[in-house]
Amino acid sequence: MFRAFILASFVAFSAGAAVAAAPQGTEDLDTLRSLYQRPTAIPFPEDAPYSPQLATLGKMLFFDPRLSGAKNMNCASCHNPSFGYEAPVELAVGGLNERLSRHAPTTLNMAWVEPLFWDGRAASLEEQAAGPITAPAEMNGKFEEIIETLSAIPTYRTWFERLFPNRGISVDTILVAIATYERTIVSGWSPFDRWVDGDETAMSESEINGFRLFNGRANCAGCHSGWNFTDNEFHDIGLFTADIGRAGIERGPLRNRHAFKTPGLRDLTYRAPFMHNGSIADLEGVIMHYESGGIERPSRSAEMQAFELTDEERGDLLAFLRALTAEVSDTPVPNLPN
Repeated sequence: MFRAFILASFVAFSAGAAVAAAPQGTEDLDTLRSLYQRPTAIPFPEDAPYSPQLATLGKMLFFDPRLSGAKNMNCASCHNPSFGYEAPVELAVGGLNERLSRHAPTTLNMAWVEPLFWDGRAASLEEQAAGPITAPAEMNGKFEEIIETLSAIPTYRTWFERLFPNRGISVDTILVAIATYERTIVSGWSPFDRWVDGDETAMSESEINGFRLFNGRANCAGCHSGWNFTDNEFHDIGLFTADIGRAGIERGPLRNRHAFKTPGLRDLTYRAPFMHNGSIADLEGVIMHYESGGIERPSRSAEMQAFELTDEERGDLLAFLRALTAEVSDTPVPNLPN
């Protein structure tokens, strides 16, 4: 059993819940809650429908170091379930034991996120999975060698042939399997979700006040909207960085310079440090950054406006953000075939 089986009730073709920004300053909690209702199904592509066997195969590949050139790291090396599917360091570390240029983004709830990566350079999870596997500074894998290695393992050979008739082990089938598993990586129910579903005792008065601030004066919901708390857009939030972000992919609009994908906010208590470069150590620092409005420059997002909180309000907002962490989280590591 693993997470995909626990989430079996989600399995269906669905576009998921629409992402909508919350109205600023509203006091109507019922209206606000309706904007954060969790979807009831995971959206899977029509050409790659869910099956527990396929997700299990993908999970084995996600944790298998034999996909890396030196057989020394796997996808979970940077997307560790114990750390909210991130890594607890400022910058990710590749197979050469050297730091990469960005913090590892979470793989939580990626079935509802596109495009992928901090700069949005991948259009799908299948395309995203190929990037780190083959990047020389990351896993440094070569698909010709990976296919040869997997083909020599009877269990892998059997399951690929069974799940992909007449296709077997190939670049495409490896990526489909990994992406299918990644779509099942969904954050568990949190106190906030229980409160949204009508349990009035699930959140404290402080957490509810923080929710009001999140949607009101602090305007966090201007970018962190919907049940997954992201608008799936790119914003320059005024961080000190030389990284041009989205502008490296889409050079035209000025707003793309230093702009990065809005991350979802689920399971934040496991995911420090924060930001695309891991430059903020904790949630307290994140709140202080947004209060300051960040560095003023032409590309800075219009959503970045300085505001001021009292110590009590800051504590309320922090309490709310912590209430987005799942109450139960369990991801057993799979047994890998020999």
